[in-house]
Amino acid sequence: MRIAFVNPNATASMTAKVAEAARSAASPGTEILAFTNTDGPASIQGEADGEAATPGLLAILLREREAADAFVVACFDDTALAEARAVAGKPVLGIGEAAFLAAAENGRRFSVVTTLSISVPIIEANIAAYGLEPACLRVRASEVPVLALEEEGGAARETVAAEIGRALEEDRPDAIVLGCAGMADLADAFATRFGLPVIDGVFAAVRRLEAGHRPDAPGL
Repeated sequence: MRIAFVNPNATASMTAKVAEAARSAASPGTEILAFTNTDGPASIQGEADGEAATPGLLAILLREREAADAFVVACFDDTALAEARAVAGKPVLGIGEAAFLAAAENGRRFSVVTTLSISVPIIEANIAAYGLEPACLRVRASEVPVLALEEEGGAARETVAAEIGRALEEDRPDAIVLGCAGMADLADAFATRFGLPVIDGVFAAVRRLEAGHRPDAPGL
């Protein structure tokens, strides 16, 4: 099976991080491809960035649709997911969608820890559209800019960790969902640190596609 991750933003280091996380999740026989939308914004923080990223994202899907068996939109906002499904001609999954579905398994309730407050309404709307609003306790902003997650030695990791700590105290979730593709390398360490499932959408997308789910219709 070949799964292609398409990063809607233009930051190649984030694409590399996503690809590494996806390959660590993949089973033998699954090949991971990764593409960067070089025509997109440097990061996607809010509706305007998502709109700016859409043409380049769709162009990649059209150009590369024979390269893979399934595609993943590697932005937690699930940027242009419906449009991507319409043009790809293959199953297309969003990492936000995959993470929410994984977090809600077995009746779990979850909190989302994302980057900036501007992303919260989009994420909340997606959760409602997927029919998962009852499973979501809260969408929380750590106020870490997306690109801060790409800085070596910065404070972003601990700022996200502090917000997870507040979520555990205030929301009492069964699981935490990390609300950004740039957090894909943090899930295992945070799960060990906080003692509960910490869900990364990249990992969840690989496992969901390998399990044979076909996300080729809105709302699954």
